[in-house]
Amino acid sequence: MTQALIVFAVFAFASLPIGLVMVLSGLTGAVMIGGIDFLEIIAYRFYAGVSGFILIAVPYFIFTAELMNRAGLTDRLVAFANSIFGRVPGALSHVNITVSVFFAGITGAAVTDTVAIGKTLIPAMIKEGYDADYSAAVTACSSIIGPIIPPSIIMIVYAATLRNVSIIGLFAAGLIPGLMMALALLVASGWLSWRRGYARHEAIVLARIWQTGLRAAAAMLIPVLILGGILGGLTTITEAAAVGCVYTLGLGCLVYRNLRWRDIWEALVSTVSFCGVVFFLLGASTVLGWFVTRSGIARDAAEAITLVSTDPSVQILAVVVLLIVIGMFIDVLPAIVVSAPVLAPALIQLGFDPLHVGMVMLLALNLGNITPPVGMTIMTAARIAGVPYEAVIRQSLPFMVSHLVVIVLAALLPDLVLWFPRLIGAI
Repeated sequence: MTQALIVFAVFAFASLPIGLVMVLSGLTGAVMIGGIDFLEIIAYRFYAGVSGFILIAVPYFIFTAELMNRAGLTDRLVAFANSIFGRVPGALSHVNITVSVFFAGITGAAVTDTVAIGKTLIPAMIKEGYDADYSAAVTACSSIIGPIIPPSIIMIVYAATLRNVSIIGLFAAGLIPGLMMALALLVASGWLSWRRGYARHEAIVLARIWQTGLRAAAAMLIPVLILGGILGGLTTITEAAAVGCVYTLGLGCLVYRNLRWRDIWEALVSTVSFCGVVFFLLGASTVLGWFVTRSGIARDAAEAITLVSTDPSVQILAVVVLLIVIGMFIDVLPAIVVSAPVLAPALIQLGFDPLHVGMVMLLALNLGNITPPVGMTIMTAARIAGVPYEAVIRQSLPFMVSHLVVIVLAALLPDLVLWFPRLIGAI
């Protein structure tokens, strides 16, 4: 075990891609446990990590998001959300957060959300007098709602990594925390907008809400089709993802007729590029996860947690702090595949509910999208806004606090996470 950990630490600090680090440490661990003959197991484990039927849903979700961007559906959602807030101070800031909620029910990827919404709303916010760094901050911080409100790519990765967690249960468990994140961000956005005197829009007009709502109705039906099919038991996750993809393609090509062959090709290329990274990480994580299971690291982690405290609240908060630190240095997907096989079984062994553990881990690691020094959504939004990364970090602090409040509430109050899965019989 020690040799594998040394290999992991050395190559990780050498900035080798995290997928290769996991494979090399898993190979080292296999040799240490059973000698050279155990290397045959590694190839099988790698294949097993990427061969699950549920993983077919990942490219479908990404392709749907790419098609939405190119078919102009995002603009329709923005116009509808814009009509709702009227003369509320900082209306466009609230629109940004609300559109992220709509978008979350389609893509499940934070960076995709940042690009899709940021390219439209960041220039619009700057034009209305918002600070450029604030515009980038609210876009980046609202985009991390995407991986929490189902469907969610990180939930699929988490379930594929552990293989004993219900993905439908995870989807259901994410709904309430995701809406709480949106509410907390709206509170922070309202307070900041009021203090800074950000722009208001014209008064709310019901006719305008009706008009923009009709134009956006077809786009808003996408998450209904996806989530309704999954949570209602009508389709599997993979089938629902395919339905959403075909529906979006039909809207762009046959209804709005603004989706060209070039757009479809570019969407396919982006999808393949993203999925290549995801699937390699999944295969690598299965290799490392097998070694973690055989070596007893999860058992040792459980014992280490009990040394911190015997109080369950302190135990889970200690894990949250550790996960937030991990998320600061490792992107969310590799962070899941590195930490989940160790910490999730340890917490479950201590008596925590598996769905509660999974949701708290995902909430904590998801925060890494907006925390330095990695903070991928912050980096992406800063590039779109043309402002320094450090300036966006400073503007993001109130929104980070909002997310932290939700994480702590979800950790300490399991019923917030488990109520909806129980309601639909997912537990």
